[in-house]
Amino acid sequence: MFPVSALSGSFDLPAPGPKDTCPVCGMFVSKYPDWVGTVLYKDGHAHHFDGAKDLFKYLLDMPTWAPNHSVENIERIGVTEYYGVTLTDAHEAYYVIGSDVLGPMGHELIPLRTKEDAEEFLADHKGTKIVRFKQVTMELLLKLDDGVFE
Repeated sequence: MFPVSALSGSFDLPAPGPKDTCPVCGMFVSKYPDWVGTVLYKDGHAHHFDGAKDLFKYLLDMPTWAPNHSVENIERIGVTEYYGVTLTDAHEAYYVIGSDVLGPMGHELIPLRTKEDAEEFLADHKGTKIVRFKQVTMELLLKLDDGVFE
């Protein structure tokens, strides 16, 4: 459904500027550097998000949030990994839901780089589940908004 990154080595994406707002919630993204998610298009245009949850809402409903863009034109998708606070490929990350760690928009998908990190975070922060990129659905995101974890 979504393009898979063909990158090796470092995962570089443009950083959000002080005026970049999340297309889903309207918050200024640069105020939350520990939570930034980015979609980079092949033409160099980028959309930034204040967390993985809004990034996935965008990807799962692009006609609403990005009517002039298409999935086929996405080059890379990155999320900020929780422990290292570095960008990582969103397709490769493990996401913990239901934890006691809140992001800028409340309950959040917490991105971790490895399965071991995700399992440790799940135990340390009372998470309820680990999901991968392709397992994220709009239903899951809306439940997170409502504080419902399965």
